[in-house]
Amino acid sequence: MNILGWIGSIEVLAAYGLNSYQKIKSDSILFYVLNLTGGLLLILFSVYKEAYPNVFINVVWVIIAVVALMKLARKQ
Repeated sequence: MNILGWIGSIEVLAAYGLNSYQKIKSDSILFYVLNLTGGLLLILFSVYKEAYPNVFINVVWVIIAVVALMKLARKQ
């Protein structure tokens, strides 16, 4: 289960880092997908560890990514 937590952490940090260094845009599908999948993996890991404050923040993170992806899909 630890590997899921590590992968999720790496995905979220990759999205932030790539955006910060202007390698991807904050409105790109890759940015949203990295945040979505990273958040989902962190939710699974946090539930397993019973770390419910982390579950909460990652649920919010995932909701933000899903809403953003839906808006992006409507534009295209």
